[in-house]
Amino acid sequence: MDARRESEPTPMKNRTTVERKSERELVVTRTFNGPARIVFEAWTKPELLKRWWAPRSTGLSLLSCEADVRVGGTYRFVFGHGASEPMAFYGRYLEVTPHSRIVWTNEEGGDGGAVTTVTFEENGGKTLLVVHELHPSKEALDGARASGVEAGTLEAFEQLDELLVALGARVGRS
Repeated sequence: MDARRESEPTPMKNRTTVERKSERELVVTRTFNGPARIVFEAWTKPELLKRWWAPRSTGLSLLSCEADVRVGGTYRFVFGHGASEPMAFYGRYLEVTPHSRIVWTNEEGGDGGAVTTVTFEENGGKTLLVVHELHPSKEALDGARASGVEAGTLEAFEQLDELLVALGARVGRS
């Protein structure tokens, strides 16, 4: 059950690995050029999330981004595309360990949504990011993959790379 996909690295971006670990589990791994503190902030501050979370090629915009990133806090991201009906993604944070781990629920699908765990491990000024999604069923994971979530994640991570370069440049001038 180890289906694996990788993006090709270039001089400016790192490889992203997507692996199906079981019928219900998907793991995405990528190293980002930046310290865990900055990568974590990009995942937890709404003003930064808005700059990278929605893949540009889809034409979607992140219309609203609310994130109370603390244990028991909630999030709600609303995406829009032209005149189409906005889509909301929401849930609550189960674990938050600054600069190292975030765990949240995905509740927009009703009962039994996926639980996402993101870990941030810094080494030499770079951050190994691991996203682990545990879906309630094989069908739920199959549906998420069929909807293009995987390709969207790859593109969003490229956008996060761009944001980290901009943040690093700004931090470097301080």
